[in-house]
Amino acid sequence: MIQDFIRLVYLSLKTRKLRNWLTMVGIFIGIAAVVSLIGLGEGLRETIAGQFDFLSVDVLTIQASGLRAGPPGTGVVEPLTKDMVEDLEKITGVDLVIGRLIESTKLTFAGRSDFTFVASMPEDKKSKELQKIAQLELAEGRMITSRDIGKVVLGHKYAIGDRFSRPIRQRDKVLVADKEFEVVGLLKKKGSFVVDNAILMEEETMRELYDVPEKYGVILVKANKGTSLEKLQERIEKYLRKERDVDKGEEDFTVESPEANIATLNSTLFAVQLFVYIIAAISIVIGGIGIMNTMYTSVLERTKEIGIMKSIGATNGNIFTLFFLESGFLGAIGGIIGILLGAGLAHGLAAIGRAVLGTSLLSVSLSPLLLLGALLFSFVIGTVAGLLPAHQASKLNPIDALQQTK
Repeated sequence: MIQDFIRLVYLSLKTRKLRNWLTMVGIFIGIAAVVSLIGLGEGLRETIAGQFDFLSVDVLTIQASGLRAGPPGTGVVEPLTKDMVEDLEKITGVDLVIGRLIESTKLTFAGRSDFTFVASMPEDKKSKELQKIAQLELAEGRMITSRDIGKVVLGHKYAIGDRFSRPIRQRDKVLVADKEFEVVGLLKKKGSFVVDNAILMEEETMRELYDVPEKYGVILVKANKGTSLEKLQERIEKYLRKERDVDKGEEDFTVESPEANIATLNSTLFAVQLFVYIIAAISIVIGGIGIMNTMYTSVLERTKEIGIMKSIGATNGNIFTLFFLESGFLGAIGGIIGILLGAGLAHGLAAIGRAVLGTSLLSVSLSPLLLLGALLFSFVIGTVAGLLPAHQASKLNPIDALQQTK
């Protein structure tokens, strides 16, 4: 029986191709918007979340407030200083404090230049701890030591050859801020923009090169095992307010954990996605109204057909099922087309964005649950839109229907 219904629905849809396509426009535009924008949003969220994933969960990050137009410390009136590192080490619950310089710079190799950033590596004992905290691993060569004047370690991006005419290798010479350095190591791929594009340099060499004798761009504080990160954060903030002579609520600094950054990111992206859901829902509802209108018209056009079906034994339930399935199929087909369009649009926009902006942050994440949910939703919209027309068709009087001419 169900096979007969499906065959009849197929023949009905086949004979009204143009009208059905026009009916489904609202559905597949809405589904395409949902799939493409949510896919891009989820891809962006996962990629950015990965940028915070390079730090351990028991590490707090301290930065001075500024214009944030560049690396940490840029445009800051009152920067973090060397003295703060020693003071922070005395706070209860602190295991380790590492100050780091981060500066924008120009890297030149084989006649080509790339604008990136350089980060300092602390003295040897802290350097090993930093490697564990930031999960830095070498693909080749060795890590910078405090004796490595005139040497650097580069991120993975420089080893794959997409920045210069050829990949950079160990013992190659590069220019950092127009000064020559030897490459002593290359990092393994991390999947983080921050790590994969980094230049690592010995701290004192970097201070001299960029003329920053006292400041730090960022300070990392690792908590002792068992210490409450929230309570430690409160103690650090209390010290900094006193040190920088600011009142609570007027801080010119931030103390953040990786989880806090990710939570803020998720909250922002959810607000954007909620707006997308609303716009897409409006489009889908309009598509559902289109299906309802088409099904009502179909009932009027097929009144005599309904009468013939009833005269040869079709029940009200059979007629209802036929029109109900037809509207559901319109929704489902619109959903399938919308999913394909949305997936293609998302990948296309991400590829264009990566090419134009030169960034790897734009990616697409399409979960099976999202695709299945979009398809199910479009089918439900179609069936709901067809309920009233299907009910109207099932209640037609067969004698009146047979007297109706086409």
